[in-house]
Amino acid sequence: MKDVLRLSMIDQAKLIKEGEISPAELLDESIRRIEKVNPKINAVVLPMFDLAREAVSGLSGKEAFSGVPMLLKDVLAEYAGAPMTEGSRFLQGYLSPRDSELVRRYRSAGFIVCGRTNSPEFASMPTTEPELYGPTRNPWDLTRSPGGSSGGSGAAVAAGMVSVAHANDGGGSTRVPASACGLVGLKGTRGRNPMGPDYGEIGAAGLLSEHVVTRTVADTAAMLDVTSGADRGAPFGAPGQNGSFLEQVNKRPRKLKIAFSDQPVLPTPVHPDCSAAVKEIALLCSELGHQVEEAKPGVSADHFNSFFTTIWLAMVAWMIRDWERRTGRKAEEKYFEKHTWKMFALDQERRPSDLLLAIHDMHQFGREVAPFFEEYDVWLTPTLTEPPPLLGHFKYDPAHPRQATERLEQFPRFTSFANVTGQPAISLPLCRNATGLPIGVQLIGAYADEATILQLAGQLEEAKPWAHLWPEI
Repeated sequence: MKDVLRLSMIDQAKLIKEGEISPAELLDESIRRIEKVNPKINAVVLPMFDLAREAVSGLSGKEAFSGVPMLLKDVLAEYAGAPMTEGSRFLQGYLSPRDSELVRRYRSAGFIVCGRTNSPEFASMPTTEPELYGPTRNPWDLTRSPGGSSGGSGAAVAAGMVSVAHANDGGGSTRVPASACGLVGLKGTRGRNPMGPDYGEIGAAGLLSEHVVTRTVADTAAMLDVTSGADRGAPFGAPGQNGSFLEQVNKRPRKLKIAFSDQPVLPTPVHPDCSAAVKEIALLCSELGHQVEEAKPGVSADHFNSFFTTIWLAMVAWMIRDWERRTGRKAEEKYFEKHTWKMFALDQERRPSDLLLAIHDMHQFGREVAPFFEEYDVWLTPTLTEPPPLLGHFKYDPAHPRQATERLEQFPRFTSFANVTGQPAISLPLCRNATGLPIGVQLIGAYADEATILQLAGQLEEAKPWAHLWPEI
């Protein structure tokens, strides 16, 4: 029973279908693990155990993943009758009136949601240290951050509470914790997963993407088979593909032309551990028969910080104003963390046309990038510019007023690229540094081509497996 929590979600579902364990027994094991480990890492902030047991009783047994426990990030994924706060005091007491389309698809596939995971306020930081719930700790080193904004989900899966947890990604928020916690994290093509019924897009022109963190490439792909596709009334959706995403993982890729770089498109200091990791995997790709060369997209990134910041400020301010309308509450400074309120205030100083200019610049950036992926099949990079940082690394220091901002900009420099262009990107836990901390590497594919990066990811997982690695908490 102890080992069942170390199985993939695919294998857990198989055991249930074969009658080796019941959904109720597996849920109880997951709850016991949460209750034992959560006091040490603070990953689950809103348990939903009673709702989970109720959901188990309603299973037919015919669902593809009937009885597999999972967790929802405390952002966007609404579950009827359950609380959601998005890490903010402003939303305390809010209960979701209905399931979001993504959650409806999870539940239709038989997944049992047993709680919500910690997130920074409105998912606005690459670390998970909200004032409302306190910091989530990285299972590999309790003094360090699990990343963000899906850090609670990353820590929970890494700690063996569940095999899969919901995550979302507006600048790297799925891939950052995947890298920091030693997991697989995919940001799909823009519009790949649904945002309805409450939203058409998040982050202006689809900066944000919904998916999960898992321990295996197959689980990540299998979940995409469950959730992908535009929902009714969606403003856009990603192009379809032939066959299932899971089938791609087991296909050996053709000989690929892979570019690798240990430097992002914007000049940024990169830690030697991250640089060494991408070079190691570039060599491995070459040994696997692929054509590998050092290169990166040649783009004029002068406006990158400007347009990304404008869109991000607009997104946070929009979230607050949207919640004002949905709840009837008035936004006041006392309900928000200082950095959130500052972003809300800064938004008031901008003109509506500033957002349209930023979206224009973002789309121009994507057009400059596109030819690179006509020459190369995959761009291989580090996921992050440094290993998992100590908790408090991004805290504002009056003695060094620019330090926190620079760290916030630089840490996810490799990941935000794919949010801007809308391309699929996956972080893989292929490397460790000398102290045993996970160091992720990222595969970025051409627009709508999850198939190629899933094929390569499956090949790399087979060549350099990681499933046997678990943190000692």
